[in-house]
Amino acid sequence: MRRILIENARRKKSLRRGGGLKRINLDKAVVAKDNDIFSDDLIALDEALEKLSNEDKVSAELIKLRFFAGLTIEQAANILGIPGRTADRNWAYARAWLYREISKGDATAQS
Repeated sequence: MRRILIENARRKKSLRRGGGLKRINLDKAVVAKDNDIFSDDLIALDEALEKLSNEDKVSAELIKLRFFAGLTIEQAANILGIPGRTADRNWAYARAWLYREISKGDATAQS
């Protein structure tokens, strides 16, 4: 599911498909604007997840299972074969790490 969402977001931003241009459906103008923001956030999340995966593969997998598959902490912990408390700690660490990484990217983009 992650790959499908990421590729869809990248496809929407590609130059070949009018990357800089934004289509606005007049009936749903607000939704179209929110989708563009979501695509940017999704791409930033994917890039940050790749970096996290290089540092802590289990935490990255936990984020993928929770965010993209919609699993609970307990379900993800069972799939990964880790205790629930470890999953809780990894979840807190990974969220903070991703927030810092994505925020760092936002500050660079705004400069």
